[in-house]
Amino acid sequence: MENRGQSFSVLNCIDLSSPDIHKSVSLLKQACLDSGFFYVINHGISQEFMDEVFAQSKMFFTLPLSEKMKHLRNEKHRGYTPVLDEVLDPENQVNGDYKEGYYIGVEVPENDPKSEKPFYGPNVWPTADRLPGWRQTMEKFHQEALEVAKAVARIIALALDLERDFFDKPEMLGEPIATLRLLHYEGGNQIEGQISDPLKGIYGAGAHSDYGLITLLATDDVLGLQICKDKDARPQTWEYVAPLKGAFIVNLGDMLERWSNCIFKSTLHRVLVHGPERYSIAYFVEPSHDCLVECLPTCKSDKNPPKFPPVKCGTYLTQRYKDTHADLNLYTEHQARKNLP
Repeated sequence: MENRGQSFSVLNCIDLSSPDIHKSVSLLKQACLDSGFFYVINHGISQEFMDEVFAQSKMFFTLPLSEKMKHLRNEKHRGYTPVLDEVLDPENQVNGDYKEGYYIGVEVPENDPKSEKPFYGPNVWPTADRLPGWRQTMEKFHQEALEVAKAVARIIALALDLERDFFDKPEMLGEPIATLRLLHYEGGNQIEGQISDPLKGIYGAGAHSDYGLITLLATDDVLGLQICKDKDARPQTWEYVAPLKGAFIVNLGDMLERWSNCIFKSTLHRVLVHGPERYSIAYFVEPSHDCLVECLPTCKSDKNPPKFPPVKCGTYLTQRYKDTHADLNLYTEHQARKNLP
């Protein structure tokens, strides 16, 4: 059961160009205690470049499925994820998510020892003759978005009474697991598309909280993202997050909730598709593989001891991805059956 009203969430807006750091910390802290979601504006990435990233994303997703499947994601979570590949809310979804995506991670050559770690390695790229400039656009956005994420993390550190550069350490955001994901939600008027209906278990993206530290989300102007501030409430109340031109919608991940001993919270969110197709660009930021995520010193006391055991970031993320994505062998078996005489 749930509240089906079309209410909108009112989110705080953090201006990264503001000289008033105390105001920014106060607004962010309030947002992190309240909903775990907020807007970030004046972040330094131009609107012209954002428009270009969206245009390039659309160019890939409009390719024929047979062409897109040539870039199917690998075991390192790089490349194309087809519609229904991901199941974020298995208790309530009858199928997987009605969205397709494309993962782009930190580029590490195969001959680099770091490429042996999960989430590191060479990316899967469309050929330059098929999509000229595509790789360069995405690599530039990947770099620029990381700088925005670091700026946000510095404000988060201050809001948690830590040193401003706490998350800048080499084992944290010095060598992060940063993943860009292009997303396309099919319109309900297309053959494969489905109008979302929670009562029937059909979603653009099922209800979930993100895994890592923070997520930056850029969206087009099509409404679809909803958040549930209190995941334990029954019935759950879902509120829309309005798109804001030129802004990132930022949300906290489970890892930060764990790190902060649940002082800051990750928030359930989902996407409903109402008819028009929808594009968004998510940038997931996690610390390095070997970073030990354990209760922050400012978030524990005798009355509030650590609620979680320490865990390495790489170990934690690997399990979370495994839990939500289809087994890659399914695609191989499907292809083999199609090729049978």
